[in-house]
Amino acid sequence: MPVHKAGSSVVEVFLPSTYATAVPYDLLARLRRDSPVCWVPEPAIGPWRAGPGYWAVFGHTEVKRVLRSPGDFSSHLGGTQIRDPDTPADLAFVQDMMLNMDPPDHSRLRRIVAAAFTPRAVRGLERTIAERAAALFAPGECDFVEVAADLPVWTLAHVMGVPAQDNRLLYDWASRVIGYQDADYVGLSTAAVESLTPMGRLAVASRPELRPGENPRSRAALADMFAYAHALAETPVDGESVMSAMRNGGLTEAEFENMFFLFAVAGNETLRNGIPGGLLTLLQHPDQLARLRDDPALLDSAIEEMLRFWPPVIHFRRTATRDLTVLGRPIRAGEKVVVYHAAANRDPSSFPDPDRFDIARTPNDHVSFGFGPHFCLGAHLARAQFRAIFSELLSWDVELAGAPSRLTSNFQNGLKHLPVRLRRR
Repeated sequence: MPVHKAGSSVVEVFLPSTYATAVPYDLLARLRRDSPVCWVPEPAIGPWRAGPGYWAVFGHTEVKRVLRSPGDFSSHLGGTQIRDPDTPADLAFVQDMMLNMDPPDHSRLRRIVAAAFTPRAVRGLERTIAERAAALFAPGECDFVEVAADLPVWTLAHVMGVPAQDNRLLYDWASRVIGYQDADYVGLSTAAVESLTPMGRLAVASRPELRPGENPRSRAALADMFAYAHALAETPVDGESVMSAMRNGGLTEAEFENMFFLFAVAGNETLRNGIPGGLLTLLQHPDQLARLRDDPALLDSAIEEMLRFWPPVIHFRRTATRDLTVLGRPIRAGEKVVVYHAAANRDPSSFPDPDRFDIARTPNDHVSFGFGPHFCLGAHLARAQFRAIFSELLSWDVELAGAPSRLTSNFQNGLKHLPVRLRRR
């Protein structure tokens, strides 16, 4: 087993409890400076058994190298989560997900659904998204996390052809997957069963019981989502939907199920994390919020800075395909390599004064949407929803109405609650 020299605190970057109060940017900065590629142990956590450990990569240049080089750093061999799948069958299952594929299989699946996410396709949705965002807010106090979650759920349902009655299922599925390390999210079920469609009620009846910490990325753990996916794919719709394109695009059954998972969860989590995180960042930097109000033309660059400063995803994993070295560290074939977006986005060699929040920062080469062949397929759609939300919020005075509450997760950089008070300007 490799030996690291970064001190015992290095394990803190792995522990979910570390992130319950904040991303440990001081620790990430120290590791990036002193040991930019280092070995991190994986102790057991509750039902999550101990793992073999992994190489953590913190520097911006090295993170981009890993992400753009699937021939050396595979998404397929072990998946893209630090945690190894529990069984060989679970590994085989997640390997059928586009997120966990390498070219050329990844390229084949990406082509099937890419048309729904081109800039042209997103422009066709922008007015509808803006209208939805404008209807979200009302004077008084609210939990911004809950209110803002409506837009990505509604948008995904619109793109996927999910009936409006079933929208809340997308929220619950994403909560279960992104929050499985947090006791508040493991068994979250907010959909009103009596208001669901018959296929929605079928999904609820198929929902498994999960324990805190239990891996939600297995066929058994996602039985309800997949029951719904198959029923939705067989539902007649006017015109060609993303679901029918996936179903008729030559995907295997497992590929189809995993593509639905990717839409329902990955298309949801980035915005559920990033939009509330962006607002909290603005509220914590009132000079920048005032600057944005004075010059709304800065909104696009402000969104990029929000994404850099509050990356919705903290890290992603790859697996070395051969023996190689990164910054002089010998990495063996089969070892895990985990890139930390949160560290790369504050690398002073790429971002001058990286801990300063600057809504006019340019250039802004953040990696919050990834890099290389797995660059986020929905980045255009995500940015459109950011613009819709924050364009609307510029018409409101917003202030904190209570303490924010963070999601306990070493993977998702999210908030569970963000109490705010709104007043129309």
